[in-house]
Amino acid sequence: MEPTNFTVTEFVLLGFHELPSFHLFLFFIFLVIYIATLAGNSLTTGLFCFDHHFHSPMYILLCNMSLLDISFTSMVLPKLLDIFLTGNNVISYKGCITQVFFFVVLMVSEYFILAAMAYDRYVAICHPLRYCYFMSLQNCFWMSLTSWSIGILEGIPFVTLISSCMFCRSNKVDHLYCDLKPLIKLSCSDTHTIEMVIFGFGAVIGFVPSVMTLVSYMYIISTILKMHSKEGRHKTFSTCSSHLTVILLFYGTVLGMYMRPKSSYSMEQDKVLAILYAGVIPMLNPLIYSLKNEEVKKALYKIKKEVYLKRII
Repeated sequence: MEPTNFTVTEFVLLGFHELPSFHLFLFFIFLVIYIATLAGNSLTTGLFCFDHHFHSPMYILLCNMSLLDISFTSMVLPKLLDIFLTGNNVISYKGCITQVFFFVVLMVSEYFILAAMAYDRYVAICHPLRYCYFMSLQNCFWMSLTSWSIGILEGIPFVTLISSCMFCRSNKVDHLYCDLKPLIKLSCSDTHTIEMVIFGFGAVIGFVPSVMTLVSYMYIISTILKMHSKEGRHKTFSTCSSHLTVILLFYGTVLGMYMRPKSSYSMEQDKVLAILYAGVIPMLNPLIYSLKNEEVKKALYKIKKEVYLKRII
């Protein structure tokens, strides 16, 4: 399983190989997380798409977030569940490269969707009279399409670069899924140029939405502080508190995975952060948005009531 003089045709995902006695327990834990993530995000996606009361820019962007969460979780957890249940931790070379591609696409797209949501809150709070002009459904559609398109365009060079590497030292990926860092570490090619290009691309692409989000919230906080009514400040802040919570979770996890100094690098920490990013946060996002949104809670209560009445009838 460890070719020494030719590139590998398959990889072995080590995952939690050091905890074999806990694999069955971990299988049930991650199965619950996966089902909860699919159920929560599918419910909110269906609610936002099919209920005309939610056909507004903010909910269209939330629908995009739910699709991103479903996609990322489905990319990682099914294979991880297979490893826990059957011990089959082999993934083909093409399957591994495909994981890298979708990982980059979904992460970059999420950066820009979160930035678009921050802009939406900025316009709603700072320029409410111009909201319908700046955040029309057509503009929201183009924001969503642009976010996904940038993610795809970013994924192509990353995959091209990683595909040009030769993997002849080992095929054992010490991670939960195929990620750029552990794959570059396995490569026996000169990866200096590739690392510089990936870092440059990542810095530029990450900088733009991060600045958009930061500037939007600077204006939002400034506007809220200028309000005279304490109740008005609280009510206005509550309209963006759920989005701010998701931003802090997302950026905190991503920065923890990719911006730590090498001196503090630990694969065990990376695996824990990967669990948060791939499983826990996508599961929590629908709860965060629904628990802090009266419209969503009312709609969910209405659905629950209708289902209950149908059972009685």
